[in-house]
Amino acid sequence: MTPVAIVGGGWAGLAAAVELTSHRIPVTVIEAAGQLGGRARTVEVNRYRIDNGQHLMLGAYHDMLRLMHIVGVNEEDVFERLPLELFMTGLRTAPVRISLPRQPAPLHMVSGLYRATGINFSEKMDLVRLCTSLLLRRDTTDRDTSLAQWLEQHRQPDSLRQRLWEPLCLATMNTSLDEASTRLFLRVMRDVFTRQSRDADLLLTRRDLGAVFPEPAGRYVEAHGGTIRMKHRVNALRISEHAISAVSVAHQNVWSDHVILAVPPTTCHRLLAPHPILLPLAETIGAMPEAPICTIYIQYASGTTLSRPLIGLVDTTAQWVFDRARNGQAGLMAVVISGTGNHMDADKKTLAETVIREMAMLFPHWPPPVDWHVIREKHATFVARPEVNAMRPANRTPVRGLWLAGDYTATGYPATLEGAIRSGIAAARGVMQESGAA
Repeated sequence: MTPVAIVGGGWAGLAAAVELTSHRIPVTVIEAAGQLGGRARTVEVNRYRIDNGQHLMLGAYHDMLRLMHIVGVNEEDVFERLPLELFMTGLRTAPVRISLPRQPAPLHMVSGLYRATGINFSEKMDLVRLCTSLLLRRDTTDRDTSLAQWLEQHRQPDSLRQRLWEPLCLATMNTSLDEASTRLFLRVMRDVFTRQSRDADLLLTRRDLGAVFPEPAGRYVEAHGGTIRMKHRVNALRISEHAISAVSVAHQNVWSDHVILAVPPTTCHRLLAPHPILLPLAETIGAMPEAPICTIYIQYASGTTLSRPLIGLVDTTAQWVFDRARNGQAGLMAVVISGTGNHMDADKKTLAETVIREMAMLFPHWPPPVDWHVIREKHATFVARPEVNAMRPANRTPVRGLWLAGDYTATGYPATLEGAIRSGIAAARGVMQESGAA
């Protein structure tokens, strides 16, 4: 068969490439940028090698870990695995700490909630009741609701919503409680907490994102006969008699009987819309709402540290701060602002000064920073509202041989790296099944 053309060298496209290559199916990966990784890539800014956003990875990301193993990445080399600990603090609220012990699931979750500090007995009972509902899968209604409504039904007080559920929701879904899909949130929570205790572990990166998967995946594909074309932008799809035949790159055709579009929704819409058979699909994808993520990297003196790898923030502009010391970047803090808000209207200097001022109030013993850099990913994720689930496309399209991959497809997951990888694997397996190579 002709090599499968994979348009896009992000995590979804590379997952498809690795899955196919591991089954000895030739691939050609076509990437418009000068590096692999897509929206979860490593960038060089001045003297820093930093990620284009801070990603939280969990032990439940089994498909990510499986593909990392295939491409020769040892988990211990790129991750520090720690039992889940949530520590939330704020300018006007008492700290909350929930730490999960090394016990079998789901006992570890219940035990961790009973031992939590910073919340009173009544709040603990409210949490235990909710988690019992989560474990017993009592929420089986076909109608999805906002997570805020679901929490209200389960009598979660405002104090827990503010200090626990809102930061968790933003970290998981990049969507606020009032908008977020309960179904998507519960899917992640059940995967993380109800199967085995190691699924809830934090996987803290020791290396930058490029070294975790994109760069080793690229090397694996090329070492096993695949081709990767960097700085090549696909301009159009060639479709004949409802079947894909090629993609157009710089006025040249790359011929293939199977094409996987692993590009962001806006690019996907641009490539699909000119074809009448694909126009309804293109319009649906183009209508999916998107949300940004901002990361403010702040460099302090090398001795500046957090008391733990990451801390959740309440009643501040940002929601999370990560200590990059584990990445070999002593004193560098990655401060994350998820979702939409007034911060998107501020210029970078004003935003950085606001966040730095709040860090000084939260951590008054820290010295003044020596440098900062703001990264805004304006189209970071889809907005994980209940109604978006019906908009998310399948991997298969109406055109024979044309497939979609990306975290926005119907993975059942919010826009996470694990969701992106699962979509790439699903598209690759669709190709193998259709071509008789499965």
